Amino acid sequence: MTEGIIAFVLWVAVSFIFVIIGIYDLRADKVVGFWSNGKRPEVKKENIKAYNRAVGILWIAFAIAYILLGLPLLAGDNSPYIVITLLGSIVCVIALMAIYVLVIERKYCKR
Repeated sequence: MTEGIIAFVLWVAVSFIFVIIGIYDLRADKVVGFWSNGKRPEVKKENIKAYNRAVGILWIAFAIAYILLGLPLLAGDNSPYIVITLLGSIVCVIALMAIYVLVIERKYCKR
């Protein structure tokens, strides 16, 4: 049982990194990046705050979902519920990218 608690605490610690990224994005004055290559999207000047807010909320919502997906770790070492954590994490990351591309990029970025 102790291993499950340690795993969950580490899972939550990683999730808080995403919360910090979200808070940073919410407060940023310049356009924030989403992808890891450092390339910033072209956003109209009047939409920068709204774009950053949308990206920040997306990261915070992702972190909350990620924490909830870690709850099966508390069930113990050989719990079959770990499948929920594994598959849910994959679905959550794909949803994160899809929401960014299909909603946020379409709404705020220049085409």
